[in-house]
Amino acid sequence: MKESCLYEKSGDYMNCKTCNHFCHIAPLKRGLCGLRENNFGKLVVLNYGRVIAEQIDPIEKKPLFHFLPGSKTLSIAMIGCNFNCSWCQNDDISQMSKEASRDEIANKIGIEIAPAQIIEHALSSNCPSISYTYTEPTIFLEFALDTMKLAKKAGLKNVWVSNGYFSTETLDLISPHLDAINIDLKGFVDENYLKYSSAKLQPVLDNIKDVFNRKIHLEVTTLIVPGVNDNKKQLTSIANFIAEISKEIPWHISKFFPAYKMMDTDPTPNEVLDLAEKIGINAGLKHIHKGNN
Repeated sequence: MKESCLYEKSGDYMNCKTCNHFCHIAPLKRGLCGLRENNFGKLVVLNYGRVIAEQIDPIEKKPLFHFLPGSKTLSIAMIGCNFNCSWCQNDDISQMSKEASRDEIANKIGIEIAPAQIIEHALSSNCPSISYTYTEPTIFLEFALDTMKLAKKAGLKNVWVSNGYFSTETLDLISPHLDAINIDLKGFVDENYLKYSSAKLQPVLDNIKDVFNRKIHLEVTTLIVPGVNDNKKQLTSIANFIAEISKEIPWHISKFFPAYKMMDTDPTPNEVLDLAEKIGINAGLKHIHKGNN
């Protein structure tokens, strides 16, 4: 366990400032992510250093097509997420923290690894970057930040793959050490964000703009889910939003396959991916990449 670096006390309650849920956490209770606990007057991160996944990937798998292309990246993750996406491809680890006990999270799930060991693994594997991915790196901010600082000193690049729901305070902490990020833009209808991900759209839009303005390499991904975000109006809104920031921002449009709570939903038809590509071209986007098809 480690004390959270972003919270405020409010009587017996702790106000978490790590992400845009800004959870108001009662004594001995956890936030929405299931990992940050009000522990007798301190907000603690239960699973600091408990790595659930560590492997080498092509950087293009993040996906990042315009950052260190052709290179390998050391990918790491811890359990947990501040979203609950109905189509999550990694629900076995992203949602685990919401059901697991305190002891399981702190002592049993994952393998205890120190930030310095992650750096050693990246260097020995000839990976020029470390990717904080698979789940949501915002939720393991403290471990990610400690690792990112060491990575910079070792000459390594830091990459986040994120839902974009981090707080401005979190972005302030990571931005000096963050080289590239892929943010999921899951749609352009606030009601759908709430229904399918238990979140709001506007903080994600604000963070995409903020990241770009901080000159961090940015790519955006939209998983096109039938019946959720596959209509022309919504795809046009997404493409136009990205283009208004910069037509140089790469847009990854990915095919959905049945997963988690949407096992009965058909995969995205290829024609819908083609439509999204045409919409992106019409919006003036210069880098459009279809994935999973």
